[in-house]
Amino acid sequence: MVIAGATQKELARHVRYLKIENQILRSKLPKRVSVTPQERKRLTRYARNLGSALNELATIVHPDTIRRWIRESKKGRKPAKVGRRRTAADIEKLILKLAKGNAWGYTRILGELRKLQIKSVSRNTVKNILIRNGFDPGPQRGVGTWDEFLKLHAKTLWQCDFFSKRVLTSKGFRDLFVLVFLHVESRRVFITPSTFKPNEAWMLKEAAAFRQYVKATGLKAKIVMHDRDGKFMPEFDAVLKESGARIVRTAVRAPNQNAFVERWIQSIKQEALDHFIVFGEDHFNYLISEYVEHYLTERPHQGLGNQLIAANLGKGGTGQVSDKPPDEPIHCRERLGGLLKDYYRAAA
Repeated sequence: MVIAGATQKELARHVRYLKIENQILRSKLPKRVSVTPQERKRLTRYARNLGSALNELATIVHPDTIRRWIRESKKGRKPAKVGRRRTAADIEKLILKLAKGNAWGYTRILGELRKLQIKSVSRNTVKNILIRNGFDPGPQRGVGTWDEFLKLHAKTLWQCDFFSKRVLTSKGFRDLFVLVFLHVESRRVFITPSTFKPNEAWMLKEAAAFRQYVKATGLKAKIVMHDRDGKFMPEFDAVLKESGARIVRTAVRAPNQNAFVERWIQSIKQEALDHFIVFGEDHFNYLISEYVEHYLTERPHQGLGNQLIAANLGKGGTGQVSDKPPDEPIHCRERLGGLLKDYYRAAA
């Protein structure tokens, strides 16, 4: 009896330790743990004769659930499927389509579904689908985001900015200035001739030249954005307003609001101008004209799905993707001494 009692105490200590360890492990898991049919059979097999002790031992599932499993296994019934039936894929796809195309909350989307005679989903289902796919379930309020503004106005939105380069002249190094206008949707650019003195007369002349360019290309300019540089004088804005454009000045120290033209200026500097010591105004204008021609007709653009600007404007281009078989010879056209390269298939 002494030996048997000692054995029972030893087993009790083992059980207590295993219970504590099980509680710690269980705390690291999610609230709900799914079990496979094989795991379910094992639990039922070893829980049959535990009686009321099951209340203290069961942690992954509720003790009453295990008792129900035991009853069902005795009767030979198939277990019922756990959880709700998943929303049909086509309905979920429709919900996401409505969310992407509109600034609606989940209640408004549900109303649209009811109008389409879809009654198998609830408000919470719509809400959970939106959250699961990264959408805000509530309606969007206020004036909208900056990205939304750009998308809405891209067809008629131009951004403009200055950039300069120190060039070597007979009088030493001097700064040459250029004004760039960029059409946000097509990425088309209009570059003014360079000048050492961007004074009022020069600014008004280039504003008028931009108006003529917009009229000739058919690219509308309802909004022109620029920063608060003092060279953008009221008279310059007035010339643009005469053509129906609205002038939008960026916020103070907010270059991201003019990001498209700022990025273009960074590209021309890094890809071309930074590689040269520029000798005079003519040399500077030549470098810019070569880069602009490459940019418009030969260079694929990630923002346009790796298409050419010229192709999007229906004007063709030397670097368009060819339908010729891959064994056609590929040639390379170089600009600026090989700094800018265009690869194309030879014409038949």
